[in-house]
Amino acid sequence: MGFVQEARENHVKKKVEEALRSKMKQKALKECDQYAAKYAQCASGKTLSVVWQCRKQAKELNGCLHQYTNDAVLEEMKREYTLQQDVKGTAGVV
Repeated sequence: MGFVQEARENHVKKKVEEALRSKMKQKALKECDQYAAKYAQCASGKTLSVVWQCRKQAKELNGCLHQYTNDAVLEEMKREYTLQQDVKGTAGVV
């Protein structure tokens, strides 16, 4: 694969990237719902003490979220989006 094509695949418009980030975050929250619920339950009724009393739950939640919200995941989503756009573009050119 040439440099130009690779650069094109990785380049998406800013609005598209924002939409992909939003989609990525929504998926992460859905996938990590059980950890979010544990953290929320721990944090319920606490103020400052939540920082040290819920540290374990916060780390678990952050670890889960990071699996679904990192640069590699975003780049894969961009690549899939670009491929879908290419398929849509070539489908009309017959």
